[in-house]
Amino acid sequence: MSHSWGYGPDNGPDTWHHSFPIALGAQQSPININTHEAKHDPSLKHLHIKYDPSTAKVILNNGHSFNVEFDDSENRSVVSGGALEGTYRLKQFHFHWGSCDGRGSEHTVNGKKFDAELHLVHWNTKYDSFGEAVKHCDGLAVIGVFLKAGAARPELQPIIHALKSISTKGKEVQFHHFNPAGLLPHSLEFWTYRGSLTTPPLLECVVWTVLKHPITVSNEQLSALRSLFFSDEHESPCHMVDNFRPPQPLKGREIRASFH
Repeated sequence: MSHSWGYGPDNGPDTWHHSFPIALGAQQSPININTHEAKHDPSLKHLHIKYDPSTAKVILNNGHSFNVEFDDSENRSVVSGGALEGTYRLKQFHFHWGSCDGRGSEHTVNGKKFDAELHLVHWNTKYDSFGEAVKHCDGLAVIGVFLKAGAARPELQPIIHALKSISTKGKEVQFHHFNPAGLLPHSLEFWTYRGSLTTPPLLECVVWTVLKHPITVSNEQLSALRSLFFSDEHESPCHMVDNFRPPQPLKGREIRASFH
């Protein structure tokens, strides 16, 4: 049934636990970040992010979001530091967003949603592959970046342009020479906690790093995300909007902050 999940009334996040019981687990994501309860941890290191634009490969519509996928055969696009032990390779990034009259970030801060959220997904190189890494609680490192409506983000434009070629589910095109570092805020202050994938199979294998500072994107850029379709070219059109999972219970987990 793994193919049947989505964001509609009949297959949305409230139903995922039927096919994926871990959805009711103890370390599910996203969460609400209560800044009054997050504790500053001076032992957290600075994040070290090094992305090689030549590792970008393809952009594809998977029917839930769109992925930009990277060559992860070597340590050319990596993250380390922060709450991470060791080095993690970039596998892909994707976004979650709302509809034209609603915000669509997955994480919230003191109950506040942002317009959209970027997830940069990396896997721990102490394991042999991405598929092996997801079996372990420290297998993945996901960096979350909030997006808010404002000035356009020039670095996002190559993606916006490519979306025209992958409007429906299953479409993919080559996508080269892109540096995801252009989608990061100037400051890399962050919150961190142990959690899960926010889409099925919802595996609890993620060390989350949620950046404090959002980036701005224009309303036109947000509209371009919403111009995609959940449906393939042979189905009745269904716009790709509100593709987010709501915050899940914290269940005693600790949220640490890299800043006071």
